[in-house]
Amino acid sequence: MKFVRILQKSPAISLLILLTNCSKVEKAVDTPIREHTISALLWQQNSAEYKALCYQSFNIARRNLESIQSSEGKPYAIITDIDETVLDNSPYNAMQVEKDKDYEKTDWIEWGKLEKAKALPGAVAFFNFADSIGVEVFYISNRYDLQLPETIENLKALNLPNADVNHVFLKTDSSDKQERRDEVLEEHEVLLYMGDNLSDFSALFDNQNSENRNNAASELRNDFGSKYIIFPNPMYGDWETKGIYERKNDWTNSEKDSIRASKIYSY
Repeated sequence: MKFVRILQKSPAISLLILLTNCSKVEKAVDTPIREHTISALLWQQNSAEYKALCYQSFNIARRNLESIQSSEGKPYAIITDIDETVLDNSPYNAMQVEKDKDYEKTDWIEWGKLEKAKALPGAVAFFNFADSIGVEVFYISNRYDLQLPETIENLKALNLPNADVNHVFLKTDSSDKQERRDEVLEEHEVLLYMGDNLSDFSALFDNQNSENRNNAASELRNDFGSKYIIFPNPMYGDWETKGIYERKNDWTNSEKDSIRASKIYSY
């Protein structure tokens, strides 16, 4: 009741107390969930550097295919991821920023149903070149298996080759891709693996922390640019969920903010 009496006696004191308490409330409010991704999103959607890196990756991949020799063995193939390797899903990440929402399965599925994802710069030309020289394209993605119809339709709308149920392998029980890669390898010689996530290439990167992922990248350093073609994706990926957050998915937003701050180094 003392607080009420003070407010009644002095409007000036009342205003001061209200402003002070508002300030305290503002400090207590958590950091927006996806604020830390804004720079990455801006870079991916706007920078010429991002486009240049995509073109560079596809140019390297094309030169590798141009140098192959004909073979009487297994037919040649490429294994590629879909999201941020063939299709650009940055509008979904922009929605997360605008609505201050973390990843939710229902939102991701709804985005896919729109079939509006555009191709990465250089993707359509490269994969059609591969098709023109008889190299089959297999799309191995951790999109949910129930997204298969709209995923195929989105690929078809962009005039990408091999957009059918025989070449698009989505996630069923496990996000590990080795079993699906092995299925392709049974009947094909895979010339290139393409992706934005190192787990698109090798099981060595599956469910590993940052130190182990970096060690594995060094171990396979001679394969990048020849066997493995990597695409930039600073918006999301195993580098964050498995690396920065150490495979733990129940951190609070404040804890994640602290973890991110602790992972940077200065001088």
